[in-house]
Amino acid sequence: MTNKIKNMPHTESEATPHHHMKGDHSMEMMEDHTMMNHGGHMMHMGNMKKKLKVAIGLMIPLLLISPIAGFTLIHFPGSELVQLLLGSILFFYAGTPFFSGAKGELKSHKPAMMMLITMGISVAYAYSVYATVLTLQGQMAMNFWFELSTLIVIMLIGHLIEMRAIMGAGDALKDLASLVPKKAHLKNGKDVELSELQVGDVLLVKENEKIPADGKILSEALIDESMITGESRAVTKKPNDLVYGGAQNKNQPFEMEVTTLGKESFLSQVTALVQNAQAQKSSLENMADKVAGYLFYAALFVGILSFIIWNLTATFSFALLLAVSVFVIACPHALGLAVPLVVSRLMSLSAKKGLLIQNRTALENINQIKYALMDKTGTLTDGQFKVRKVVALNKKDNILSLMAALEKSSTHPLAQAIVQAAADEPQALASEIKNIPGVGISGKIEGKSYQIVNGRYLNEHQLTVADDETQEYLSLGLTLSYLLNDQQEILGFIALGDSPKPEAKALVEGLIAQDIQPVMLTGDNQQTAQKISAALGIPEFQAELKPEDKARLVKTYQEKGGVIFIGDGVNDSPALATATIGCAIGSGTSVAISSADVVLVNSNPKAVLDLISLSKKMLRKMKQNLWFGAGYNIIAIPVAAGILYPFIGLYIDPLLAAVLMSLSTVVVSINAMRLTDKE
Repeated sequence: MTNKIKNMPHTESEATPHHHMKGDHSMEMMEDHTMMNHGGHMMHMGNMKKKLKVAIGLMIPLLLISPIAGFTLIHFPGSELVQLLLGSILFFYAGTPFFSGAKGELKSHKPAMMMLITMGISVAYAYSVYATVLTLQGQMAMNFWFELSTLIVIMLIGHLIEMRAIMGAGDALKDLASLVPKKAHLKNGKDVELSELQVGDVLLVKENEKIPADGKILSEALIDESMITGESRAVTKKPNDLVYGGAQNKNQPFEMEVTTLGKESFLSQVTALVQNAQAQKSSLENMADKVAGYLFYAALFVGILSFIIWNLTATFSFALLLAVSVFVIACPHALGLAVPLVVSRLMSLSAKKGLLIQNRTALENINQIKYALMDKTGTLTDGQFKVRKVVALNKKDNILSLMAALEKSSTHPLAQAIVQAAADEPQALASEIKNIPGVGISGKIEGKSYQIVNGRYLNEHQLTVADDETQEYLSLGLTLSYLLNDQQEILGFIALGDSPKPEAKALVEGLIAQDIQPVMLTGDNQQTAQKISAALGIPEFQAELKPEDKARLVKTYQEKGGVIFIGDGVNDSPALATATIGCAIGSGTSVAISSADVVLVNSNPKAVLDLISLSKKMLRKMKQNLWFGAGYNIIAIPVAAGILYPFIGLYIDPLLAAVLMSLSTVVVSINAMRLTDKE
């Protein structure tokens, strides 16, 4: 994965002191949803509507002057020529979307629905021209002008319904685009277009207005970020807090400084994620494409065979009529839309739930999930560490001040807690700071070397602290960070602790209720892990882990069943990438987010239950639609070929074939739209 949401608040996870690695256009939103692709050809809904109006206008007089079941409503000298003229205009003008689509399918070597439609209307047109010429020569011949006109009209209506369904199901991008106001108020009172904004501009956001760009707030305000984060309550923002374009100011005007524009802005990156996810093709969708291709060849074979048989046993006109019906009724619109419509609906619903799906193909494995492996700090706990106790084993050193100096530039929750606790202490200056993956940090203060490490490092290097010094804090479930000098002497330690998120217990209970076994993974010590897991009702946990340990454990559990992994830190990224489905907490690091299949934007772990529920419903709807699309054609093609005609006199003419084909598309569309987030 390369997509990152860089401007989301970053924290890093685990109970080892890992450290964050640092790392102009106007935002472009997809606002035009009127385009649809068939066979590589793009069609505009406005053009389709225009063609439909013209087609209906030509169809009405054709119905009046064309023979229908041997009866003609209006007949006059030269009516055959009028039929030829009107039918030709209708065919060459209103049929262009199908011709262009068929050309695209041929170029891509994937003949499917547009080829079938083109064959059907082309055969009907060619025969109608031939029949008209015979009639003008005084011979008896039945033309298909009536069938041709109604066929093209119904096909155009079917395509418009299909396009509207896709637009209605895929409103996630449109909703994102509508979040951002068209103009911004500069501090000097001038209103400017968003394209004119520059980083560093100071803006005024008025009461009840939407924020036009990402930036840093310069005064306190109450911000509704529900459309961005999924969080229903308004959030109080203080000076220097980040605010995002698209959020809404609630109660009072405030000033802000623009920090991010264009492709780097939050909504632009969210939009890119949604677009990428919608563009991906899953195994089910690829299977649908293959079946649609097979249907083309099946319809071509059955249609030609039907024509040959009925031409020998009945009349040429009847044989041609049934061949056209086969080509029309076999158009795999329903099959082609079976998966995309469900996916579009899923993207819209998941976005409203605060779920950004980066790799939606992974969600098709949802029924395989047997284990949920979860990071602790920042995922199950709020990551709001507080220093509970400072213990100096060497009374000469100011442990808190030294550790704060080393941690000053880190964004890790543990580091921030230490720095905050040392705000009133003498400030030391650290240099040559280096991160020690899975362990902690090192650096120099006044020429002396120091390290901050975790308990696992002590064990691995046979360094000990008397149990009576540490057991009291470990028994409380606190995390201990130790300070070492360059002689590897333990100078002291700091005990820190955070608490479980309110939603974490509901997540665990929900997973267990669905026969998914929760497992907590943490780099923290055994005692802390045991306390948190017991409080949340997690039956199994693994403690004192390095980043590579988590990825290894994911692979181990995957040998027994599918694994969903939930994490937020740099040290979680290997596990997120390895898991069957990787879920990153939205407040986590960009590295974790870019490694995940799904981002929980509101940082609420309980949203995983929504993800599981929606994914299972999505898979069920996809399979229903595929079965209907394929099953409909399996039955419809033989009937259209006239297999029942010798027994009960039943056959399907092109008009009825077009209606049935369009109805199958409508049924699939309705079934896709029935995907909801309700239980």
